[in-house]
Amino acid sequence: MNKSIEVVAAIIVDEEGRILATKRGYGDMKGGWEFPGGKIEAHETAQQALKREIDEELDMTIEVGEKLCTVEWDYTKFHLTMHCYWCHIVKGHPTLLEHEAARWLDQGNLWSVDWLPADIEVVKHIIT
Repeated sequence: MNKSIEVVAAIIVDEEGRILATKRGYGDMKGGWEFPGGKIEAHETAQQALKREIDEELDMTIEVGEKLCTVEWDYTKFHLTMHCYWCHIVKGHPTLLEHEAARWLDQGNLWSVDWLPADIEVVKHIIT
């Protein structure tokens, strides 16, 4: 394992308690479902990075709430550290700028999409 990547992920909950899942539209894991987010830039806090990434990827303004968990996961080409936060939308609706698809999932449907391995760990935290 030579490369480590640190990212943030948003667990975006709507007024009905549903959680937003997004389908990757690019890269090695294209087509896998994930919680939206991305890399933390050198000058950013995790919360700032999350707000920027969601604005860039989904054209929405979010409020970042409590941290849910941090997942450590070894993929074939890199080690991932993913900090996951509960979030809600302040302004806008999901607009797919980088993803192939998005779905709002309630607790009973969280397993209805093919999550990427690290995101499976996040789902386990959500449902416990």
